[in-house]
Amino acid sequence: MKDSATLQQAQIFKTLAHPVRLAILTLLRDGEACVCHLEAKLGQRQAYVSQQLAVLRKAGLIEDRRDGLNIFYRLTRPEVLHLLETARQMTGSDEPVYPDAVQCPCPHCTSSLPSVIELVEV
Repeated sequence: MKDSATLQQAQIFKTLAHPVRLAILTLLRDGEACVCHLEAKLGQRQAYVSQQLAVLRKAGLIEDRRDGLNIFYRLTRPEVLHLLETARQMTGSDEPVYPDAVQCPCPHCTSSLPSVIELVEV
């Protein structure tokens, strides 16, 4: 006989059993991010990242919000980060490192870039 709670727990672990999904959750630890940002950080195609986001959303671990043409994702269950940290400790792995120089065109990323305005006298 299968317990409903046990089945739900197994589904969470099944969802987490993918390296790109783990990477996405790790990136969302610091706050919301758009698909283009995740794509740039992970070095993956947008369609592939979107597929993994759909799995995480269906599992209830993340949610999205639309801002114009951009869709931003954020964690809904931050306690999943404790599972990720425990797994890292169990395997002795280091914290993943993602490139800092992200070529992401979303308003969230471009608004944090310094703007350069040159005044030219005519």
